[in-house]
Amino acid sequence: MKFEGQVVGVGSSSGVRVVVGIWNRSPFGRFTNVMVQQVDGHRALLAPSEAVADWLVGTYVLDEVVVGPVRLATDGPRRQVQAPGLDLSFTVGPRTRLGRVLHLVPRRVATSPVWVTLINPVARAVLAGVQTRGAVRNGRTEFYGAYDLRRVVAAEGQWRGLPLGDLTPVEPPVTFGFASTPAQPVVTSLVTTVRGRA
Repeated sequence: MKFEGQVVGVGSSSGVRVVVGIWNRSPFGRFTNVMVQQVDGHRALLAPSEAVADWLVGTYVLDEVVVGPVRLATDGPRRQVQAPGLDLSFTVGPRTRLGRVLHLVPRRVATSPVWVTLINPVARAVLAGVQTRGAVRNGRTEFYGAYDLRRVVAAEGQWRGLPLGDLTPVEPPVTFGFASTPAQPVVTSLVTTVRGRA
């Protein structure tokens, strides 16, 4: 199964880390989902449908699942995500240095599971906590084929009635799957390929 879109990872001074998946093409059509990890380690999934929730629960490690509307609004570089308990606004900035390198690789190469497997040791060495290939739940293997990285330069919002605070690195790393998003808040454009039992 393939999912094409963007993954946004942001940290906050409250200690809450948020990962937003914005999927333009997927087996479930276009959708946005959110994973939130609290200071105490609690991991919540905010999914727009039962079908999406079931797939994600079968792939990632989560402590709580909430199904409800997940809305994405775009106004130039600014994005707003509203989901059950969450109101997050963030601003997308320039391409990172690594993003400029990734942008030079032909997309069909950058998103190929073969290429993703080959560069995994490099990704692990360059970006702490990041991997491009790994085992997830139910015997599935996931491949992250990134082809662009842009900075998140500002973020604000609330999680369950409490302010998130200022934008910070994603630290400690999130623990939904085999790897975290980069510590630096970024928007990663990618194709995620999942192989194994559906």
